[in-house]
Amino acid sequence: MALVPATILTGFLGAGKTTLLNRILREPHGYKIAVIENEFGQENIDNEILVQDSNEQIVEMNNGCICCTVRGDLIVALSTLAQKRNAGELQFDHMVIETTGLANPGPVAQTFFMDDEVAAHFLLDAVVTVVDAKHGMLQLDEHEEAQRQAGFADKLLLSKTDLVGMDEVDALIARLKRINPRAPVNKVDFGQVPISDVLDLRGFNLNDKLEIDPDFLAAEEHVHEHHDCGEHCDHDHHHAHHSDDIAAFVFKSDRPFNTARLDEFLGGLVQVFGPRMLRYKGVLWMEGADRKVVFQGVHQMMGSDIGAKWGEGEARGSKMVFIGKNLPKDTFIRGLEQCLV
Repeated sequence: MALVPATILTGFLGAGKTTLLNRILREPHGYKIAVIENEFGQENIDNEILVQDSNEQIVEMNNGCICCTVRGDLIVALSTLAQKRNAGELQFDHMVIETTGLANPGPVAQTFFMDDEVAAHFLLDAVVTVVDAKHGMLQLDEHEEAQRQAGFADKLLLSKTDLVGMDEVDALIARLKRINPRAPVNKVDFGQVPISDVLDLRGFNLNDKLEIDPDFLAAEEHVHEHHDCGEHCDHDHHHAHHSDDIAAFVFKSDRPFNTARLDEFLGGLVQVFGPRMLRYKGVLWMEGADRKVVFQGVHQMMGSDIGAKWGEGEARGSKMVFIGKNLPKDTFIRGLEQCLV
């Protein structure tokens, strides 16, 4: 059977995940979606639908969706759903996992790579993070979990924008793009968002297109051109008003990498800084190769794949983005430069 694409839906407490999920579960959109509510009992999708004191309950909705509430091991829940699907007891072709409002989505994402049975049935499609426009700035200030959720996102959905002015919305979007320049930001009004903004994003799939906000790249180049920082620079280039532990930076070069040197350096980075490296991804030009190399990782788990051929007349080069907690940008960039031919 074909792999089921899975979406991780995350966001801080009160951001609007449940409102969005209610819509996904009840709207006649034609998809057969399985929703896992990975909660601890505090906020159920609907008390009339889900029984709080059950260890695991699977409820079929009238639009073809099913909802499964889990109070334990996510791997067991995914395996159980896969077995029921294979046996013909349940029908679904998409999976959505809602995390708790205080959850770090990293371990949930790693589930899809660490367990062979899960990997045999499910493909992680994307991490979608809902951010509360009214309270998002304060939550990012006060809670590292909120920064992690934004940093992990393949797409950011901004809720409650009707409760604040456009200046506040623009400031929040700018901050989210500093934290995570590769995730598009869409506004969502009371859960009313196209299903195409949530499902089949292919944000986690290896591909040749590295989505990085062009304004962020321009800002990075502006900094490099006008301010040459030393190792101990204490300038806060991107965070004039807010100092976030979770932040992103980009490495670009028009020179090819030496394969052996790069493998050794990236392996060392992951060993030392892996727990602080939330997401990283790149499209690379390797010495002597006529095809692009695409790589990405979550924490200590890193993988690469061969991409498309370089086009005739296409400018060759490498572009990498790293999102993490207090990562030493200078160390990363100097080391990567030493891996170039």
